[in-house]
Amino acid sequence: MSNLEREPHETACGGEGEAAEGPVRELLAGRDVVLGGTRGIKVTRTLPGRERRMVGAWCFLDHYGPERATMSVGPHPHTGLQTVTWLLEGEVLHRDSVGSEQLIGPGRLNIMTAGRAIAHSEESVRPDSVIHGVQLWVALPSASRHAEPSFEHHADLPRLVAPGVQVTVFAGELAGLVSPARVHSPLTGAEAAFDDRSAITLPLRPDFEYAVLTLSGEVEADGTRLTPGPLLYLGSGRSEIALASAGQGRALLLGGEPFEEEILMWWNFVGRDQQEIERFRKEWEQGAAFGDVGGTALARIPAPPLPTIRLKPRGRRR
Repeated sequence: MSNLEREPHETACGGEGEAAEGPVRELLAGRDVVLGGTRGIKVTRTLPGRERRMVGAWCFLDHYGPERATMSVGPHPHTGLQTVTWLLEGEVLHRDSVGSEQLIGPGRLNIMTAGRAIAHSEESVRPDSVIHGVQLWVALPSASRHAEPSFEHHADLPRLVAPGVQVTVFAGELAGLVSPARVHSPLTGAEAAFDDRSAITLPLRPDFEYAVLTLSGEVEADGTRLTPGPLLYLGSGRSEIALASAGQGRALLLGGEPFEEEILMWWNFVGRDQQEIERFRKEWEQGAAFGDVGGTALARIPAPPLPTIRLKPRGRRR
């Protein structure tokens, strides 16, 4: 899913010196957002948040479900980012303006690289079915943010299996496992699924910053018990992370090198300044630069009006 708020706020983040320079434990509350282009789907958004706006290049994190709902998100634009769709339950049909049409289910990865400009739609194949998952964005560095748009689907992902727990690496690398998905900055995206009372210690890179989000059940991360909702920001300087669960539970582990460039996010666009955001919006409203999404009967989503105040950087941390 994407940012369907009708009055989106700008968010500026990234830049040197904004990541924690050592290990921390910051419990970051999310905010509830009701998606305007869907029926019955409410998400908890923890990135960008009040205190932390990025973890490595990860700049957007929505967790939704499990609930019975219908996803119906018409064609809408993206620039300067990658969208990463990860489902625990349900199915979503993706279509985009480079000609992709792909059904995604649990344990499989959809990753769309917007580059200079792309449009896509997302919809449920079975109305009012149970859906549960996360939608993430990865900010693209300057070297690739104007690249040609593309789409990848990966059904076979590397997994680390230990007694009572399975870790799937869907983006970047972790514990010697490397996702086949193409990424444009050093990062980690993984899910740990616990079947029973079990624990695992995973190696980390001290130059990465990390965060953990529990998706279901209760998972303990670095001694902190987490239920679905808040994001635990762990900072950098760690060589390992201990995860444990007293029963069935799932957790998301995100990490990456601190993103050195400042970015400006507004609606579904990632740019560098107000002039770029204004241009992206104008091009979407004029309808040429982003292409057409074929095969869907869903209506194209118009861009919200820009705020009357100037969009300006505020840093990746308040």
